[in-house]
Amino acid sequence: MCPAWRGRSIEVPPGKTIRPTSDRVREALFNRLAHAFGDDGFRLAGARIVDVFAGTGALGLEALSRGAAQAIFLDRNPDAIALIKRNVAKLGAEDRTTVMNADGAHAPRAAVACDLAFLDPPYGEGLVQPALEGLALQGWLKPAALVTAETDVSEIVHTPTGYTFIDRRDYGRVAISFLKFTP
Repeated sequence: MCPAWRGRSIEVPPGKTIRPTSDRVREALFNRLAHAFGDDGFRLAGARIVDVFAGTGALGLEALSRGAAQAIFLDRNPDAIALIKRNVAKLGAEDRTTVMNADGAHAPRAAVACDLAFLDPPYGEGLVQPALEGLALQGWLKPAALVTAETDVSEIVHTPTGYTFIDRRDYGRVAISFLKFTP
């Protein structure tokens, strides 16, 4: 954790419209990223990441706090975009972030490819598959980029062409699937 951010919290709205990843699941996810994929050449330090269906920006901001170089946040909800911008400003991370009004299931063309993508779409709406296909088609991922997809535990993540399924971890009603982009 970045010493300047240790103990600082981000803004989370009331209600269920914007659902951030729980602290427990986020900690497990980042422990997995830190310890399970190093042998495959993945390093969070210096990585460029894209946080798709970003909501509060919690995953991208956590990645920055752990050494990622740049985070790009995609969300189409105006309230989420405003919230992400407030959270970025609160942490003083404007120089390392880009916030885009974009539909994660139909991502725009990327300006630069990323090392890691977080997908956290609304549960049960079938958005993981189109998001994975769009990220690949629109140049968002470097070869061998890691992708995490958070879903309800009842959802199945189908691995589209161009990806390799690595693992799935269940945390109560939440599942995290790990894939590698293999164009």
